[in-house]
Amino acid sequence: MAVTIIDVAREANVSPSTVSRVIADNPRISEQTKRKVREVMDRLGYYPNFQARNLAAKSTKTIGVVMSNSTSSAFQNPFFPEVIRGICVSAHAGKYGIYFSTGGTENEIYEEVVSMVQGKKVDGIILLYSRVNDRTMKYLKEVKFPFTMVGRPYDFEHEITYIDNDNEKIAHEVVKYLQVLGHEKIAFIGGDLDFVVSIDRLNGYKKALSTIGLPYEEKYFLRDSDMKLNGKEAIQKLMDLAAPPTAIVAHDDLAAYEVIRYLEELSYEVPEDVSIISFNNHALSAYFKPPLTSVDISIFELGLEATNFLLGKIQNPNEAVKHHLVSTTLIERESCKKITTSGE
Repeated sequence: MAVTIIDVAREANVSPSTVSRVIADNPRISEQTKRKVREVMDRLGYYPNFQARNLAAKSTKTIGVVMSNSTSSAFQNPFFPEVIRGICVSAHAGKYGIYFSTGGTENEIYEEVVSMVQGKKVDGIILLYSRVNDRTMKYLKEVKFPFTMVGRPYDFEHEITYIDNDNEKIAHEVVKYLQVLGHEKIAFIGGDLDFVVSIDRLNGYKKALSTIGLPYEEKYFLRDSDMKLNGKEAIQKLMDLAAPPTAIVAHDDLAAYEVIRYLEELSYEVPEDVSIISFNNHALSAYFKPPLTSVDISIFELGLEATNFLLGKIQNPNEAVKHHLVSTTLIERESCKKITTSGE
């Protein structure tokens, strides 16, 4: 027969209501009583019915985590396990569980989020992306459901709590770093421009070129669609230019790995023939050949702080909107080299 709260109360010589308050960690119960009741719970093997308690309290003690595409494909990108590690640390500290979205398309994600909200499956939601004209984000804002974002919102930036990097600034710094190394022909492999992070990094690249007196040339910009359609052909076309790039900025480490592989197949060496730099600084970047110069964007902290912000909004729905830009660090490795210009 299952152990009940009454059995625990009898054994601990307290009332059932006191046991309930211990389970809820009520501050009015002394630490001595809490310790005694918890020892009895452990000894008798009593496990509280948190689902029933949360239902009574109109809380699920669960947060929803929504990715830009299905979990099966998202987890192929090292960004997501690391950002989710940060989420888990904060959620565990707050005694919250996690509900992952499984939708694979924009419509499926939207429908699942609506189901989470209307079905009261979660107390709040973290969007691990910021998409242009995202109906899911707009829905959450309209129904005033607690949510935070990893990424600067495309719309309503001053009305939504989010955490991000200063993506324009770090793209600017990457280009400046290459210019100091002597590079003037700098190509950019862009991400999907449906996402704000890709727009911001491209804008940072363009502004940096302007700042250092170099023109933006469309021939040095490869779109995400170019790489997906035929990446090797796109890189071949780039390197066949009359003035090929001496350096390439990739929108993340995965894209950089892909570019390096295509360059090797085309008999180009990194960094002897062309330097490569990227963003995210995944764990494997240090072990790639050559070790990849990359911007560490503090992925763990993005997840941790997004969750901290969300739990604050859940506990206080009237909490002020917050924006936080996480610091970044350029990690220099062996994929970039200094060159001399023809005039030197």
